Amino acid sequence: MQSNINQLQQDIKAGSFKALARAITIVENSLPGYEALLLQLEANKSTKVVGITGPPGAGKSTLVNALLQQWLQEGKRIAVVAVDPSSPFNYGALLGDRIRMNAYYTNPNIYIRSLASRGALGGLSSKIIEITDIIKESIFDIIVVETVGVGQSEIEVAGLADCTVVALVPEAGDEVQTLKAGIMEIANLFVVNKADRADAEALYRSLKMLAHERAHGQYETEIIKTIATQQVGIEALSVAITNYLKQAEGLQDRRLQLLTEKCRHLIQTHQMRFLNTNELKLAIQEAVQADHFNLYAFTKAYIHQHLHI
Repeated sequence: MQSNINQLQQDIKAGSFKALARAITIVENSLPGYEALLLQLEANKSTKVVGITGPPGAGKSTLVNALLQQWLQEGKRIAVVAVDPSSPFNYGALLGDRIRMNAYYTNPNIYIRSLASRGALGGLSSKIIEITDIIKESIFDIIVVETVGVGQSEIEVAGLADCTVVALVPEAGDEVQTLKAGIMEIANLFVVNKADRADAEALYRSLKMLAHERAHGQYETEIIKTIATQQVGIEALSVAITNYLKQAEGLQDRRLQLLTEKCRHLIQTHQMRFLNTNELKLAIQEAVQADHFNLYAFTKAYIHQHLHI
């Protein structure tokens, strides 16, 4: 088994997409050898993770497509991890992003993988940290993580990405203040997409004001206008991402915060592996027969009995 894992890792480093796909499947599904594979990963500080997030309808996938075109022109190699919404019954990814990105699917400098969120909160897959680290073993300059469009709960991407891009559209102008305490706080860059629409300038000004308010004399979050379908503003966005990544390299606190968030998530996932959904369902089915069923009391007792916490 170990020799197979070693060979798999060597093939990934050599740029084999087939080996990378196999390794991701092993880790995503906790198949035999997945822990051995993770334990021998080498630290990689050169491949950067860029998170693309934002509310539904912000044009995140179109923005990713436009960035892929720009980065290919710059000679970069890119991996895209697109987290799809998944059915709560069969936990399968819809693979919608593979369809949308079909123009790049056979490009040797681009690797695209759709993951099911599998009910994970935060718009990400529960194994997203491990999967991005495996991809870092390969040949890529940038890993793009596009989250499920579920609004404010997408803040988990900030604990994964070296640069988090929050995409908004002019129609979101009235929602800026309500977003302020949630998704707005995680942005390293803002994108006003579909900037040719009405109210785009008003949204831009509102974001500039918010960015200035939260800067406190430090780095002021940049806002980029784009029309992703026409490739407008995408070069400026690429430059802004590059500039932020260069600046963030010198921020030791930022690096420590990222590692802390990743470790916290891994600990949480480790605890959750004891949870068997079918067993939990049967336990609840039995417990609800009681006259005074209390979900919180049941949950507390179940945790102490089954999850070793």
